Amino acid sequence: MIAVIDYGLGNLRSIAKALEEVGGNVLVTSDASQIQQADRVVLPGVGAFGDGMKNLRERNLIEILTQEVIQKKKPFLGICLGMQLIAKTSEEFGTYEGLGWIDAGVRRFAIDPHLKVPHVGWNAVRFIKEHPMLSGLPKEADFYFVHSYHLVSVNSDLVIGVCNYGGDFLACIAKDNMFATQFHPEKSQREGLNLLKNFLTWNP
Repeated sequence: MIAVIDYGLGNLRSIAKALEEVGGNVLVTSDASQIQQADRVVLPGVGAFGDGMKNLRERNLIEILTQEVIQKKKPFLGICLGMQLIAKTSEEFGTYEGLGWIDAGVRRFAIDPHLKVPHVGWNAVRFIKEHPMLSGLPKEADFYFVHSYHLVSVNSDLVIGVCNYGGDFLACIAKDNMFATQFHPEKSQREGLNLLKNFLTWNP
């Protein structure tokens, strides 16, 4: 079973439906016992970093997620805000502490003023390393993005894919049992569904 974490941010039904479409048994939940019973964990999300951490804290999800993902090493997929929340800190509307699962920060785009922020729409992701989550995907593919902030100061060993929007930024990273994407695979049609299908069988 895949636990899609409900912490009040993001289109949970969209990611749940996409996972079901590729054969996943999905439960959208914020219940600790159900998260413990799940085989895999997905942390989606759209919105502000501070709100995300506040909601995780208020729903008593930080401890159970750390237990299941970091200690028990369950396969984990972070999407968009879910990718950013695993960082140590964010500069979005102030300074906030994240889950701290990877040594990284989150910063607003500082790019060509002619480019719009937020970065919304389809953009090419270049995969610079091989990974089981990318099985069957081309070296470069288009994915759907909606974000104003992005990960920075990440160890290069963790970087799996990059995207260019006024300069390269991190599009996906991997560490041990964790894989995270700044783009939305559930909105990215064939290649996004391929990535989600790989998540069902990925055994880090």
